[in-house]
Amino acid sequence: MKIGFDAEKYIIEQSKYILEHVNDKNSERLYLEFGGKLIHDKHAMRVLPGFDENAKINLLRRLKDQTEIIICVYAGDITTNKTRQDFGITYDLEVLRLIDFFRKYELTINSVVITRYEDQPTVNAFINRLNRRDIKTYKHFFTKGYPTDVDTIVSDEGYGANPYIEVSKPIVVVTGPGGGSGKLATCLSQLYHEYRRGKKVRYAKFETFPIWNLPLKHPVNVAYEAATADLRDVNMIDSFHLEAYGEMAVNYNRDLEVFPVVKRIIEKITGEESDYKSPTDMGVNRVGFSIIDDEVVRKAAEQEVIRRYLIAQCDYKKGKIDKDTLLRSKLLMDDLNLKVEDRSVVTPARDYAEFKRNLDKRYENVVVMAIEMPDGSIITGRSSRRMVAAAAAILNAIKKLCGLADDIYLISPNVLETIQYLKTNILKNERSSLNLEEILSALTISATTNPSAQVAVEKLLLLKGCKAHCTAILSDRDEQTLMALGIDVTSDPEYVTTNLYFS
Repeated sequence: MKIGFDAEKYIIEQSKYILEHVNDKNSERLYLEFGGKLIHDKHAMRVLPGFDENAKINLLRRLKDQTEIIICVYAGDITTNKTRQDFGITYDLEVLRLIDFFRKYELTINSVVITRYEDQPTVNAFINRLNRRDIKTYKHFFTKGYPTDVDTIVSDEGYGANPYIEVSKPIVVVTGPGGGSGKLATCLSQLYHEYRRGKKVRYAKFETFPIWNLPLKHPVNVAYEAATADLRDVNMIDSFHLEAYGEMAVNYNRDLEVFPVVKRIIEKITGEESDYKSPTDMGVNRVGFSIIDDEVVRKAAEQEVIRRYLIAQCDYKKGKIDKDTLLRSKLLMDDLNLKVEDRSVVTPARDYAEFKRNLDKRYENVVVMAIEMPDGSIITGRSSRRMVAAAAAILNAIKKLCGLADDIYLISPNVLETIQYLKTNILKNERSSLNLEEILSALTISATTNPSAQVAVEKLLLLKGCKAHCTAILSDRDEQTLMALGIDVTSDPEYVTTNLYFS
């Protein structure tokens, strides 16, 4: 893989810049709003080849003695079971996962804040779950007067109605499972309480995207719009920054819209004129300074825009997004003059499926997956009565990595038939074809007696980062297994069956 981003340079420069903000203006503490993914930032890894998906958590690890973390989650996202797409888990479970990872990296977890709390039973159950595992929780309510009545916002009726979160370290990272978690409101609420206690503190924002010092229509910034199409985020020139400094900078609509209000709130809280002349000023992001090959990141970002459009097509088919979000994704494709066939694995998958259908009527409902191998070659696999397309493609891919002929069995047909018997006759599953997880389990069992299977299991690691495309919507289990293998997979928006319950 060609590298377009210097991960080590980024961590050094970013940590230095954050520390400068902590010590600036003789402040006692910095509240740092962390947008995007603090851990497993796979979007950044895809659009900035060379970016470490855990770069931000590694950065904080360097500052662990000075840092504690507050996790925000919007109450409404718990009640609606909002899901983190790249892991397929709900936001409440993502909070638990974040806590586990922060502990793994020896970072101090201060608390979990439930924002815009309205006494919902499901939210209360989640709070109880946290409290009984000794995780401190706070309830923050909708801020009275927000966004126009600054006098009410900055009063006992506004931020004063929220409890103060007891903190002790000079850097307080405020993060959440996704956008709209209430991170900004939590930071400003803390600023209010800190100043009432006679403490001088500061606020800053850490957003990886859009990258403020890249052009507005740079593919990396367009890819951010594609990733947030459901939030209606639109990249714009920061007019405040341009007016104050005569310098072009890119930000997004929500930050630009809210900046005048945030600036007035900060000035009301501090009793001083704000140092921030623009929303870009509020940011501490240095990611743009660590891009070392612009052409590489451009191409990677273009692939991400295509990927997001294919995902949007499937999500629309599933009823997860509205038509406007899908059209938004398509417009971003058009902006960069891209088509889905520019993703290298799409055409081979479709062509092979069409070939099989034309060959024999038995293959009328055949599903094909294509995988781009580390050397750039394309391997395909088709569905059969024995296994799903994803399983066949993975087996064919690791055979190639092992240098094994296609007719070599990694798993005995007798073993597969026995598992199918268990699945259909004992567990009463209507689908006899084995999914990817079942095939991989069978492969690892075969590895105890079959040396070729043992080598094949080890080759699975080499598939991390490979692209794949399937001609039909994958089951949730197959999709999650492919993600666990580190494979970047997309699908055509077609169901493999007419059944409404598809697992």
